[in-house]
Amino acid sequence: MRRRLATLASCSLNQWAMDFEGNLRRIQDSIAAARKAGATYRVGAELEVGPELEVCGYGCEDHFFELDTVEHCWEVLQELLVSDATHDLLVDVGMPVIHRGVLYNCRLLLLNGKVLLIRPKLHLANDGNYRETRYFASWKHKGQLEQHSLPRDIAAATGQASCPFGDGVLCLADATLASETCEELFTPQAPHISLALAGVEVISNGSGSHHQLRKLDTRLDLIKGATAKAGGVYMYANQQGCDGGRLYYDGCACIAVNGSLVAQGSQFSLGDVEVVTATVDLDEVVSFRAAISSLREQASASTPPAYVACSSFQLCRAQGLVDPPVPPRIHVPEEEIALGPACWLWDYLRRSGASGFLLPLSGGADSSSTAAIVGSMCQLAVKAIAAGDATVAADAARIGQYAPGQAVADASELAGRLFHTTYMGTVNSSGATRQRAKVLAQEIGAYHVDCNIDSLVAAVVALFGSITGKTPRFRVDGGSNAENLALQNIQARLRMVVAFLLAQLLPWVRGRGGFLLVLGSANVDEALRGYLTKYDCSAADINPIGGISKADLRRFLTWAAVHLGYPHLAEVEAAPPTAELEPLREGIPPQSDEADMGMSYEELGLYGRLRKVSRCGPLAMFRQACALWRKRYTPQQVADKVKHFFKFYAINRHKATVLTPSYHAESYSPDDNRFDHRPFLYNTAWPWQFRRIDALAADLPQQQHQHQQQQQQQQQQQVKQQ
Repeated sequence: MRRRLATLASCSLNQWAMDFEGNLRRIQDSIAAARKAGATYRVGAELEVGPELEVCGYGCEDHFFELDTVEHCWEVLQELLVSDATHDLLVDVGMPVIHRGVLYNCRLLLLNGKVLLIRPKLHLANDGNYRETRYFASWKHKGQLEQHSLPRDIAAATGQASCPFGDGVLCLADATLASETCEELFTPQAPHISLALAGVEVISNGSGSHHQLRKLDTRLDLIKGATAKAGGVYMYANQQGCDGGRLYYDGCACIAVNGSLVAQGSQFSLGDVEVVTATVDLDEVVSFRAAISSLREQASASTPPAYVACSSFQLCRAQGLVDPPVPPRIHVPEEEIALGPACWLWDYLRRSGASGFLLPLSGGADSSSTAAIVGSMCQLAVKAIAAGDATVAADAARIGQYAPGQAVADASELAGRLFHTTYMGTVNSSGATRQRAKVLAQEIGAYHVDCNIDSLVAAVVALFGSITGKTPRFRVDGGSNAENLALQNIQARLRMVVAFLLAQLLPWVRGRGGFLLVLGSANVDEALRGYLTKYDCSAADINPIGGISKADLRRFLTWAAVHLGYPHLAEVEAAPPTAELEPLREGIPPQSDEADMGMSYEELGLYGRLRKVSRCGPLAMFRQACALWRKRYTPQQVADKVKHFFKFYAINRHKATVLTPSYHAESYSPDDNRFDHRPFLYNTAWPWQFRRIDALAADLPQQQHQHQQQQQQQQQQQVKQQ
């Protein structure tokens, strides 16, 4: 008997919120690529956050409240239905649909110019970066279908007045298939389990899942696990790129069969469309399920799903051999930092209309990491152009303002056109940081400006003196803490003023048009602690490292020195972190970031994860930190550290309201705008919480002593019994 072989395609699309024309073009391109690969099934990349749709883009957010958005989605769908896009090809797309007056996040299955089924999302994502319940309702009628009246224009164009709407399964001539949507892969009672037990052989998932460091292996484990226990084919499609916000959707479309990957796309790419295909044997699914006794017993008791018949379409037409399992491809975190933010920057740059970036390059770890990421972006663009990506080539020519017919020479030459750096020194700056900034800019190929801003600082201090009759002094010169901090902040804020001036006028100076986007370079730990000057780098246009920890950045610098070809980064990594905003005086240690903060970057990372990921208040954080640091610090020392953190977290929380929009990469980001919804005005004394910490810190040594005595007694009793 002939085996049931099917060639399936899953894709990643670089969609853009509210870009209906561009989104339609990319959907059409992916369908064309699927046809070229011989695929008979396509799952389009879905977008999340408010919707999960490739038609309008996942990041539409409050645009979902506008009926225009839904109307334009139907217009795009009509273009697909009246064309030959769905001719003899089953197409699964995502868009918002209003059914009986309720807005749902849906998958639409299309074939031969008809809508076979509209499947609404059963489980919505509503934590972390996602707010789906703000816009959508979940479908609560499991296993039930209703009739949905299609818009009049769709009905007139296709001759179809209505279609099934709900939790249904397509029953084809030779296979059964169903759709999931993003969050449903992650939820405990995942629909794919009951679908598999009901005999569904192919399950697709159109997703809008964002990149976060060290997250991909979790996602791949879930995808493989979706078919590991109950068998089946699982097709995962994902959004790829920056669709208008802080998130970078990292693609990695893949196909799994019976618990093994058989196809995996790239996680980071500058391309707009990527299609992965695999030929699978559906009879292997039947064999896998039939061989497991407990699966047979549970499947025999399962409730049949609501079927939508489509007996005229045959899925299994492939011939030849099936695709064998492939090992998962997972980047190390350092490589993720080099690729994810770089792809995000490229999308932001090409879609913003800017002609490049300007980075205040201090020669320190943070700004040097940012510079290396821009260098990585240029390298990725050159590789894509060499591989024949016409879209990247056109974008590079437009942004870099190349003459017609002029080709991009290499990554360094491209960086020289679109990447600008500036070292803004003062009397407090060292020659070492100035040299590091200069050499790194040369290695990357950036257009570098070296200047001093002492005259600006002196002018502001003189203005203050003329207003008040007083002249502030640094602490090393006998000034108060307030004077010392104010003099540092003047330098930091003036640097950003100069940076925006250069960003506006450097293209003019170079005889070019356009404007530059100013890049910030504060890491997630400094944002959490508030160790930044308000309206210095916190007022940049975008920040590619604002969601990355200092520890990860330092490891990235070591990696990038070798793998990106910027050897001077190793010297940057070896240098102690310092703001260089205070004068150097003989016999006085130079300024240190960790000394200024009163805590190490390692400690900051722990505080951030306990605060956000483990949901700890001050007392709970003290308890957990005591357990983690019991061999390093006494309970009272831990109490002092935790209270010190929460004191300055509260003092500086208001700074989170103006943080530069940052690439999201870390689970404890304090970004107040979208991710971390906490107050920004606190009682900085934390009186109740700190009293409880003090009481527990005083009591813990006695508890530990009693515990040790009990252990000793138990050991003595065990010895006697032996």
